[in-house]
Amino acid sequence: WLGILMQSMESLPFLSFAPPLMSQFIKFDRSTITPEHERPKPERVIEGDPQFTTWLLETTPDEKIYAGYWAATPGTWRVCYDEWEYCTILEGHAVVTEDGQPPVTLKAGDHIVFRDGYQGQWQVIEPVLKTFVIILP
Repeated sequence: WLGILMQSMESLPFLSFAPPLMSQFIKFDRSTITPEHERPKPERVIEGDPQFTTWLLETTPDEKIYAGYWAATPGTWRVCYDEWEYCTILEGHAVVTEDGQPPVTLKAGDHIVFRDGYQGQWQVIEPVLKTFVIILP
């Protein structure tokens, strides 16, 4: 009955209906996203054959902020961050080692920030799944 009421009200000249606005809320749900698959550059791989899967849920119009899910299979590779990243480890076990610093073990439930300029390595011991928010400079 509500649909019939709305249709009849739309025909009245003194009422105008704007199209519904896109929500300003996004639930992290990767089930509807087609993932992207990639590997680190060969020259960055230290051990194994790590593979990545990314589900990109949000990108701002200026392409400076990204959010989504990221998964990695076991292996070790070098990283150089030119962005700020916040992430939460949902599954798995990894060790990140910043150049000149002691290794840091990551497990499900850990929340971490990588700052622009971070250099070191990721070592995935058990497959990792994380959520992330990346802000480019």
